[in-house]
Amino acid sequence: MPRFLTGSSPASLSRRGFLTATGAASLGAALAACGGSGSGGSSASATPVSQADIDKAMKTPTELTFWTWVPNIEQEVALFEKKYPAIKVKVVNAGQGVAHYTKLRTALKAGSGAPDLAQIEYQAVPTFTITNSLLNLAPYGATALKDGFVDWTWAQVSGSNGQIWAVPQDTGPMGMLYRKDIFDKHGIQVPTTWDEFATAARALHKADPNVYLTNLAANEAAAWHGLLWQAGTKPYAVSGTSNLSVNVDDTASKKLGAFWGGLAKEGVISTDPDFTDGWYAGFNKGKYATWITAAWGPAFLSGSAKSTAGKWRAAPLPQWDAAKPTSGNWGGSTTAVIKSTKNAIAAALFAQFLNSDPASAKMFATKQFFFPATKSLLSDTSFTGDAPAFYGGQKVNQVFADISDTVPTSFQWPPFLDQVATDWTETVGKSLADRSDTVAALATWQKRITTYAKGQGFTVKGA
Repeated sequence: MPRFLTGSSPASLSRRGFLTATGAASLGAALAACGGSGSGGSSASATPVSQADIDKAMKTPTELTFWTWVPNIEQEVALFEKKYPAIKVKVVNAGQGVAHYTKLRTALKAGSGAPDLAQIEYQAVPTFTITNSLLNLAPYGATALKDGFVDWTWAQVSGSNGQIWAVPQDTGPMGMLYRKDIFDKHGIQVPTTWDEFATAARALHKADPNVYLTNLAANEAAAWHGLLWQAGTKPYAVSGTSNLSVNVDDTASKKLGAFWGGLAKEGVISTDPDFTDGWYAGFNKGKYATWITAAWGPAFLSGSAKSTAGKWRAAPLPQWDAAKPTSGNWGGSTTAVIKSTKNAIAAALFAQFLNSDPASAKMFATKQFFFPATKSLLSDTSFTGDAPAFYGGQKVNQVFADISDTVPTSFQWPPFLDQVATDWTETVGKSLADRSDTVAALATWQKRITTYAKGQGFTVKGA
């Protein structure tokens, strides 16, 4: 499956995909859940909660239910329970991808059965904020965490009026993994611009028709969104609960479409579906000389292409403007508190502790191999100094930590990403696979998103 979720161990990355990440339910079904999201009790607080109330809540015997797909997260939970012995956290794996989000929507619609907290990916946050299903964490002290997290991650969980809808947990800033041996054999320098990348793609495939500089999967809407992010596009913008801007075929998007569609049409890159047997074999057989991936990619690849150990290195993405280094993000998730919780204070403090406590955050990086969202860990030499033999002793974490600083803060997601991703695969993705006109496919994608949004009651402004 194509991959967007990064809340898992590297071995399980292939099992969940972008197309299923936000569930198959329509926005209409999601909006119906609004009535069941609840706002009773302390969960409706809009003013700062007093320290006295916090102290009382954290000493009151309470059980929280937390839906998450993260393996062995009980280790991090134990740190919280040690600090707050009165609070117990019941960890539930309600499913992955579509199963997780569908069960959450169903519980919200029913008005019962929802957890106190849930794992929610960055791109899925708008789906639940627009239905008023998440608790604003600002009154519970979350604002104080802002400076501790990478700026763009905080922008992903913040509302326009100072709301904080979730706490960042892990990230996926995008870079390029490349086969140093193949580059050396063919005299290829690591491309620093996309023009250099295109030149290298043509030269490499001409020299060896069995090798492609990269594979841009025609089923991977997640990677495309990351590339849109790097290109500086603003494909979506939500204002209020009913106004939506859709610009997936603006000038920058067309530039991206012409570039990748052109390389696909020339046949100098492959467009194999990713996370399939053939795709895995391609890495192990040297079919792909690079992988345009995210910060979770190095750990994943080291477990999936063991026969190529020592041959890979990491570098930033090639740039559209070399004078202004920029990247995009692919993946990552948060901890959100469901608004219907009856234990708002305890749940809010758990979400904050889980992802900001130094020991807990470091455990995610070293036990689950998550790429950090905290600034302190990204500057911790015990993390950035790791030099895995699979990458020839290169400090790969440092490479991606530096890249993380270049991700723009302005990128937003639509409130119905499942539909957007499906439409991408059937238009833009299909054009890549068919080696047809990708720029024209962008226009079709724009039209399909617009039509769907209007059908869901949005007022849509296009490019």
